Amino acid sequence: MTAGAVLLSSAGVANAQAVTSAAPVVVAKAEVSRAASKAEASRFAAPGKTLKVGAKGTEVKVLQTRLAELGYAPGRVDGRYGGSTLSAVWAFQKVNGISPTSTVASRTWNAMEAPRAPKVLVPGGKPTRVEVNLAKQLLVLYVNGRVKLISHISSGSGIAYCETATWQGKPQRFCGDARTPTGDYKTTWRRDGWHRSYLGQLYNPIFFNGGIAFHGALSVPLAPASHGCVRLPMQVAEVLPGLVGTGVPVHVRGRFVR
Repeated sequence: MTAGAVLLSSAGVANAQAVTSAAPVVVAKAEVSRAASKAEASRFAAPGKTLKVGAKGTEVKVLQTRLAELGYAPGRVDGRYGGSTLSAVWAFQKVNGISPTSTVASRTWNAMEAPRAPKVLVPGGKPTRVEVNLAKQLLVLYVNGRVKLISHISSGSGIAYCETATWQGKPQRFCGDARTPTGDYKTTWRRDGWHRSYLGQLYNPIFFNGGIAFHGALSVPLAPASHGCVRLPMQVAEVLPGLVGTGVPVHVRGRFVR
């Protein structure tokens, strides 16, 4: 018998034939599985009604539910289109190549039926990490290799400033270039609730580069506007500390073009 030859008894032949005849069933099961996956991906049917800030009702609740499913943290699913939902809409639109707008119309609804994943900035990064895209003004949190949270942000304005503030009991003048530096960092210390810094109030700050932190703010506009920190919508700042521990890698990339 030559090397690699197989000797089959009559029982072995019968078994081989059984395996061969079963093969189409395996293929059929795989095809059913793929079909089921496609059906799952397309199960969301957009209502299509144009929504604007201030809208209320079932369609808004559908919008909020879908955003939450996709990781965009719209706040409470209450059927009211307010600021929290708006910031999540902006984040979704930016990821999906749509110019951010407060109006949810056909293009945004269609994208929700076949949403894109955010661009990975650090392909070889740790499974749990934070990526900050300054060009798109987006934050993406990965946990165990999966997208956990996507948020609109407002980073450093890049505009030089000099401000006088009372710090440590006396007026002091602080100057800087309001820049959020690119690079690779790690989360360090944090504070719960409102934390007063020499340049303003930070909500639930998580520091990652010296005095630069992720923090909630009452104003998170589309353009960069901070002194250098990464501003977050308040509903995102509520949940981020529970998702990000100390020592988590933070990667800041890109440049915003006005």
